[in-house]
Amino acid sequence: MTLHQLLPYMPAARPSGPMEAEVSGVTADSRAVTNGFLFFAHRGTKVDGLQFIPQALEQGAVGIVAESPVPPDFHGAWIEVKNAPLALGGVASAIHGEPSLNLQVAGVTGTNGKTTVAFLIQHLIAQSRGRCGMLGTIRYDLGNNEILPATHTTPDSAEMHRLLAAILGNGCAGVAMEVSSHAVDQQRIAGIEFDAAVFTNLTQDHLDYHRSMEAYFEAKAAFFEHLMHQKVKRHPRMVINIDDPAGKKLADRYHEKAAVTTYGMSYAADFRITDLTNTISTTQFHLLVGGRSLLVRLPLIGRFNVFNAVAALAAVQGMGYNLREAVQHMSLAPQVPGRLQSVGSQRNFRVFVDYAHTPDAMENVLRTLKALNPRRIITVFGCGGDRDVTKRPLMGSIAENLSDHVILTSDNPRSEDPEKILNDIQQGLRGSTHTKIVDRAEAIALAIEVARDGDIILIAGKGHEDYQIFADRTVKFDDVKVAAHCLRDKKEAQDT
Repeated sequence: MTLHQLLPYMPAARPSGPMEAEVSGVTADSRAVTNGFLFFAHRGTKVDGLQFIPQALEQGAVGIVAESPVPPDFHGAWIEVKNAPLALGGVASAIHGEPSLNLQVAGVTGTNGKTTVAFLIQHLIAQSRGRCGMLGTIRYDLGNNEILPATHTTPDSAEMHRLLAAILGNGCAGVAMEVSSHAVDQQRIAGIEFDAAVFTNLTQDHLDYHRSMEAYFEAKAAFFEHLMHQKVKRHPRMVINIDDPAGKKLADRYHEKAAVTTYGMSYAADFRITDLTNTISTTQFHLLVGGRSLLVRLPLIGRFNVFNAVAALAAVQGMGYNLREAVQHMSLAPQVPGRLQSVGSQRNFRVFVDYAHTPDAMENVLRTLKALNPRRIITVFGCGGDRDVTKRPLMGSIAENLSDHVILTSDNPRSEDPEKILNDIQQGLRGSTHTKIVDRAEAIALAIEVARDGDIILIAGKGHEDYQIFADRTVKFDDVKVAAHCLRDKKEAQDT
């Protein structure tokens, strides 16, 4: 498409200079510019894209899009817009043939549960339609066995539309994607039209970015406001957990304006959960929907996973899938990497790895494990550096209250001193039933060494991650692999 043909996709565009050049791609990253690219020079959270215009032109950019007027000494193609990130999404969609209009798109937002709900939606669509993509924290699944490592929970809009086009090209019927509050705030979902949007919950996290819980809520709510302004898919389904206070607030805001389906254990929920029972590896419950009672069998454990499963069921029904068939397919749901993932057993004690890195997630996971009546719970966890400091003592207090022993260790310390992070967590601890070991591998090894029959070990915080980030380096580190290695060592030691 030419620059002139792309102008309608940029609201309030004011073009200057020649507009006949063909555009082969778009980006807001000057390092990614090649011949034929349109460069969006907008101000990011850390740098101003205007300073990279000379680099972009040198690398072959055919035009510049910016929120400032064309400079007097600039003689190429310049397009002034009011909102560069919004314009980037619209142009990226157009360049790639508006792929979201030809896919069933489900977006999932909330503090906890996004990854699991996205996995479950992908599973349910694939079971019915043969193939479905997924974009999220763990990986970018483009369908047709094409898997890419995830760089962000929600990619930037230029990358997003490229990935959606690839998913469509691979013959997928739809895509399930996680939508982070950062992505909404930074307009990375611009140009995408959704068929369904899920809100899981809102608990403390990311206050280093949003500064207040109210601002955090409004960033999540802005995703649903995005749905209200879609040009083609005008009636997307909003699926909202009303057992969560923020979800109730969101449902009240939109129930007269949009197609809203609520879920939870509340009597008022459209998808109501009852009669929940757990075993060590499965969960069963009844789902009350429109006068029907459906028995759901789920090969995942925990009350929070029941909520995740119901969110997925409500989303796919809202997208036109048969609910009874979806319930049947749920019995074959996949294990989500790093989400209460069982590493194995050793002489009748169990080891679980989970991504829990917020107070709410930690409490949910530990209450789930406590309901299994273990002899003891041993929890290994830390908190990430350069992130919300206020949640550290809260997580320490929750871990202490719901565990028999806590081993504090490094998560991803990033630029912070690991000892300081552990000291921050200790502020929430009252007793002496904890150990502090900075080295994460040593902490995991100790937990497995002291475990006895009937114990459960929870290794929390990093989940699926296969790396650990320090101030001066990033190293390979996988909780599941480290735990499995320690289990083998213990077995060999006992067998000799």
